[in-house]
Amino acid sequence: MENNVNDVSRIASGTVFKGEITSASDIRVDGFFDGRINTKGRLVTGEKAVLKGDLICNDVDFSGTMSGGTFYVKETLVLKPSCSVNGDLRFKRLQVDLDAKLKGNCKPIDDAEFERIASGTAPVRNVKTSEVKSNDVQAKEQ
Repeated sequence: MENNVNDVSRIASGTVFKGEITSASDIRVDGFFDGRINTKGRLVTGEKAVLKGDLICNDVDFSGTMSGGTFYVKETLVLKPSCSVNGDLRFKRLQVDLDAKLKGNCKPIDDAEFERIASGTAPVRNVKTSEVKSNDVQAKEQ
């Protein structure tokens, strides 16, 4: 099954989303997301994106800010130069571009463990989401 541009879910700049997203398609985040994303596709974030919580996906191109939580990436996690990551990273392959900022734990993940986490049969660290403040979004947009 081939994905096209219309199969991408978006959280636009200036948008605040709190909750859980499950998708078979790619996701692009340019706004503020607080919760859990589980996608079988790729996650791409813009430079102004702010993510809090857990992410479970096949591939990630991350340019925004991660504030807590864990990224579980089945294949490749790319940390772009503009990103700031404060959280735990689990991945098969990691690419850290020059000037990317990372504070947290990094650990490889195998296919079997990823599938247990993605299917919900393995415990995922419960992340307490914090109160969403409008200045969190505005600060990244300036």
